[in-house]
Amino acid sequence: MNIYFDCKSGISGDMSVAALLDAGADKAKLEKTLNSLKLDDEFSYNISTVLINSVKAVDFDVKLPHHEHTGIHHHEHRNLNDIYKIIDKTEMTQNAQELAKKIFRIVAEAEAEVHNKNIEEIHFHEVGAIDSIVDIISFSVLLDDLNPENIYFSTLTEGRGTVECTHGTLNVPVPAVCEILAKYQIPITISDNEGEMITPTGAAIAAALYENKKLPKNIILEKTGYGAGKRKYKNPVLRAMIFHIKED
Repeated sequence: MNIYFDCKSGISGDMSVAALLDAGADKAKLEKTLNSLKLDDEFSYNISTVLINSVKAVDFDVKLPHHEHTGIHHHEHRNLNDIYKIIDKTEMTQNAQELAKKIFRIVAEAEAEVHNKNIEEIHFHEVGAIDSIVDIISFSVLLDDLNPENIYFSTLTEGRGTVECTHGTLNVPVPAVCEILAKYQIPITISDNEGEMITPTGAAIAAALYENKKLPKNIILEKTGYGAGKRKYKNPVLRAMIFHIKED
């Protein structure tokens, strides 16, 4: 079994998780892992079916509690070592743990470079916030469950314009994404969509798995998973296409 990530409409952490769920990864295994995180006071999540341009897709939505008085999302600021400790204590296979750590390290290295800091000094604000911790661990568990022989990626597609974040207004693609794409030599194309289509988590997932493999000419599709995005642009869906290679 092989997986092709069709990223023509972008890639993010939640889209990646949702696409694998829709492609047949074990939802019960994911729920067991997330329960073992022991971070129940910091997040909740919801898995639902939505329609994107009238096509059924899965939505994976991590919800953060609002602070009682300010109404602001509250979460701990953790460094890479803190996140590694969370991963080590979470109920998941060693392969899934190693993938989750690899993805987080890719993000940490990019953030350190962008902000001119040592990797140990980087405290994750957005990228390492609880929603990204949940997304990356969830993705790692689900991919490990599917256990593909080969993983392929289309060219990643980014949008135009700006995005608002903790650091203010940033041009798209944001600096951390630029750093990851350049370091791992991942091809991208720029679309006419306004807004961010490749998040740092999405770029790090691609970087952790990207091997510059060309999709075989003749493939037999077995199942296609549709992962819904939450950005307001045309067709925010990541497809995870499960296939086997046609024998000559």
